[in-house]
Amino acid sequence: MYTPDYNPRASVYYAYQIYPFQTPPELRGETKTYPVVVVGAGPIGLVTALELARYGTPVVVISNEVQVSHGSRAIVFTRRSMEILQQVGIAERMLEKAYPWRSGNSIYRGHRVFRLEAPYDADDRFQPLNNLQQQYVEQYLIEQAEQNPLIELRWGSQVIGVKSFADHAELQLDTPEDEYHLSCDWLIAADGAKSTIRQALGLRMEGASYSGRFVIADIKIDIPWPTERLAYFDPDWNRGNTILMHRQPEGIWRLDYQLPPNETPEQALAPESLNARIQAQLDMVGISATWELDWSSVYSARAMTLPDYVHERIIFTGDAAHMLPIFGVRGANTGFQDAQNLAWKLAMLLKGLGTTALLKTYSSERVTAAQEIIAEASKSTRFMAPPDRGFRLLRDAVLSLSLTQAFVRPLFHWRTSRPHDYHASPLNALKDDDSQFATGPGQGRPLQNIRLADNDYLFDHLGAAFHVLYFTDQKPAEALLSIITELENQGIPIQLLTIGQQQTFTDLTGHFAKRYDAQTGTVYLVRPDQHVCGRWKQLNAEVLKAAVYQALGREAS
Repeated sequence: MYTPDYNPRASVYYAYQIYPFQTPPELRGETKTYPVVVVGAGPIGLVTALELARYGTPVVVISNEVQVSHGSRAIVFTRRSMEILQQVGIAERMLEKAYPWRSGNSIYRGHRVFRLEAPYDADDRFQPLNNLQQQYVEQYLIEQAEQNPLIELRWGSQVIGVKSFADHAELQLDTPEDEYHLSCDWLIAADGAKSTIRQALGLRMEGASYSGRFVIADIKIDIPWPTERLAYFDPDWNRGNTILMHRQPEGIWRLDYQLPPNETPEQALAPESLNARIQAQLDMVGISATWELDWSSVYSARAMTLPDYVHERIIFTGDAAHMLPIFGVRGANTGFQDAQNLAWKLAMLLKGLGTTALLKTYSSERVTAAQEIIAEASKSTRFMAPPDRGFRLLRDAVLSLSLTQAFVRPLFHWRTSRPHDYHASPLNALKDDDSQFATGPGQGRPLQNIRLADNDYLFDHLGAAFHVLYFTDQKPAEALLSIITELENQGIPIQLLTIGQQQTFTDLTGHFAKRYDAQTGTVYLVRPDQHVCGRWKQLNAEVLKAAVYQALGREAS
């Protein structure tokens, strides 16, 4: 009989809440096959559940824990992640607490040798990067899920068996009361890097696991510095290695420092080791304030992915599907894009609007994204933690030259997580005018946010649907309205948004049209995950309809 830990975790700043186990219907003799079960109540599992609920899909979420994650863990959330979190309803709450930032500094021998400024303009609602501890993000997502009647949270339930069939999946769960079976049409594994479900199926990831280890330590301390990324290379107290520092809310600072070879996690996390190294870093940067340790852990950089995320009726997402180095804030930020990509496709399939071909594109699009991220992240990882003597010689040469030679300094670029471009997706329109546009988001790219005349933003008006952006100064064409009505009558969620002088969005100055290289009659077709799947200089209603069918993985007939 499984017994979760009901003792609230210790923290110097966060008050952990216990979410008690409640007897499920199956232990009262009831049986039912659920449409979707998500295993894992971390950020990715919860966003997946909330996204599915937006499309009207009931979800059961299983967690072996009874409280949110221990320690700050993921702390940096990108603009694209904030746009996704806006859709599930927690972005505004995050902004009340998070520390936004856009600058990163690389420091060698006491000199700043590189500074990166992430791009930002007046159309951006969110800053490029936002610091907030994972506990708060999970808490906000849980509270949002608790308010949704389509989501059932089951705490303190451990997966001890899993089976996948052609038409459903089954879980064996152990709980504080007894074991029971749970059946579902689709099972989503969002159970993290040590995924029980992945291990049960005997699936192996492809990629590289780097030998270097890092300690993560959260300390409470008063350091009156701005919120920026600080990377210290080859410091006197940790020669040849790298230290990162990030400011977090509630007076918390995150330190990541590399360990010498052959040092075990147990040795690294011993109090005397933690205290000496943290103090050495603070001494080096001239901070004499007292500090208190909140949480620490050890991690190794890995760049790996499953080659396929869909296995019969079991779907993998987040760290259960891929493990990415944290340099460049890739973990949770990549997982949110997984969740958003998966949810609308699975929901359309369950509604009978999409096909299995549509669901397969979740795997093809997100595996490709992971592979591209791995290629980028590997460059950063080899620079931050050289895996062998050759890479270390090269890195040390760059460090030395960076003091006097500007041309090597861009090599310090940490290649921050970015929104993926599905330019090769089979869901993109077969016939459009993509190549004729000089600006604006092209096929496969996410929409660009636009600040509107009434001081809100384009993304404030996007729902759980396809969107047609139609630029016009006249009444919408009857052919377009007819196609929209026809698709709506088929149950396809689709929303027409007109942009012009007196339309849904007023564009008096032509700013929106300029950013999107649009003229009267221009149309953008946008997937429910806000990625463009086709754009045309002039409306052709029948071509637009065919593109919607294409985006659902089915033929126009």
